[in-house]
Amino acid sequence: MNNRRDIAAMLGTTFVTWMGQRTTAVALPLVALAGTGSAWSVGLVGGAVGVPMLTSPWWARELRQRLTTGRSLAGVLLVQIAGLLVVPVGALLGRVGALHLIAAGLVTGCASAVSGPGQRALLSDICDGLGQTVATKMLAWQDFTHRVTMILAPPVAGWAVEAGGPMPLLWAEAAGVGVAAVLLLSVRGTSAPPVTTRPAIVPAARPAAAPADGGPVGAPAIRNVLAAHQDIRRAVTMSGVGGLAWFAFTLGLAVLGARTGQPGVLIAAGMTGYGLGSLTGALLAPVVVPRLPPLAAIATGWVVLGLAFTALPAVTSSLLSLGCVASVGGFAMPLGIGALNKLITARTSGAQRRAAFAAESLVHDGAVSIGLLTGGAVIALIGAGPTLIGAGGVQIVAALIIILWPNAGAARASQTLTTARGAPT
Repeated sequence: MNNRRDIAAMLGTTFVTWMGQRTTAVALPLVALAGTGSAWSVGLVGGAVGVPMLTSPWWARELRQRLTTGRSLAGVLLVQIAGLLVVPVGALLGRVGALHLIAAGLVTGCASAVSGPGQRALLSDICDGLGQTVATKMLAWQDFTHRVTMILAPPVAGWAVEAGGPMPLLWAEAAGVGVAAVLLLSVRGTSAPPVTTRPAIVPAARPAAAPADGGPVGAPAIRNVLAAHQDIRRAVTMSGVGGLAWFAFTLGLAVLGARTGQPGVLIAAGMTGYGLGSLTGALLAPVVVPRLPPLAAIATGWVVLGLAFTALPAVTSSLLSLGCVASVGGFAMPLGIGALNKLITARTSGAQRRAAFAAESLVHDGAVSIGLLTGGAVIALIGAGPTLIGAGGVQIVAALIIILWPNAGAARASQTLTTARGAPT
């Protein structure tokens, strides 16, 4: 009964926080534009959020190993609330400038860099003793919960902005994250071993035993965890390639629409189709993913999305066709993400699990930021249509290479992991 309560609290936390983030994504650009009077300021928060994520392997390595209870993760959400309040408090005092936007992005980015992976790891830990596939299923339900907000949040945000302006949404997100923090307070956790930056000293005649959590002494580096688990490394690499190519969908459809006299229409149709498709896939993922071979399912998901990218430029004349093609790509993604979560939960535990989830977030989210940063120049150079086709082709080729590349050293890695319980070699 306590496990069910903890799982329900964590799924509720996911819904509340993502609902707030997606509604704020509509409101914050309007507040930034009104406060600074400059269009360039609209992307300041999003750009600043990426800095802590990209630098997290250095500053968050030991911190993430302490986030093993609902109470500790609730503390992270309190930091996030402080960042969320920077802009509305500044507006209340009569001033919202670039420094407010950057500060808000940096503080919330620091919290997000450790909160998301920490919540997935804790949910997995709670489910470990409940059955072999329970963690995979619950992570899939968590993904479904956050995808529901893709459909609910935009119309809610639009209605709220129309009714009372964008500012109340910023206060509402901070309040919502506060509710999520309260939910997490009741969630039990796992006991973490003391984190130390120095290896333990052992007598020369007595070999050091592997830590009970399957990781090295102290906080394992992300690179060491990926080096020890070749399949996870392949899956995370594919996630990074997909994240890097994502700009072609969002920016590409926006530019195609503008150049064909349909500004905003193509991207709206594409995002709607993608959202509905991904929601359907996420609804089936808890049942389907536990039965699929993880690496093949991950590669298939990215191949299907790549094929959808390559087909989009040919169907821009029909919004229905465009939405249907986008929905096929969206349907495949939750299955691939669920398979990646299954791979991490099955192959790792404890400190290594937390590092593996952090690696997935770092690589994918960092790649998305880099893609969005450079994607405009790529589209300007070769055009939106060729960019979509090229980005789709890159995802397909990368997925095929990763799944078909000889698994060199697999036998040796398997033997090492069997004897050392996942310790890096």
